[in-house]
Amino acid sequence: MAEEILNPHTPGSVKTEAECEIYGVHPDKVEKARKLLPAAGALTPLANTFKALGDPGRVKILLALAEQELCVCDLAALLGMSTSAISHQLRILRHLNLVRARKEGKMAFYSLEDEHIKELLREGLRHIEEHYPQAASILA
Repeated sequence: MAEEILNPHTPGSVKTEAECEIYGVHPDKVEKARKLLPAAGALTPLANTFKALGDPGRVKILLALAEQELCVCDLAALLGMSTSAISHQLRILRHLNLVRARKEGKMAFYSLEDEHIKELLREGLRHIEEHYPQAASILA
């Protein structure tokens, strides 16, 4: 049962329909949620992964690598960016274990680190399609 406490809203403030009209903590739900949270050490890498996905250029690189490996020159030509800019973004993505490099002679080919990254991209696109129907998916 929730403990009821008056909502500490500023008098006269406008409440949205999503706000509670009373303050009530549900200790059983709080404890269940606490047990489901990952260890603190896992939160930073997870947050950094989503932070990396906050850059449209990096997302384009990951989407381009979702189906095939590409070299820096291929990515630069595809995305209309300099090889230096692509290399910089790939360094960030490699540091976060989102992409990997494979050397072949003097060429370095990049691919997604694993299938989880592809699934993360797919789920993100599904979410966008559901909430923004005008957005076209490349993974149709």
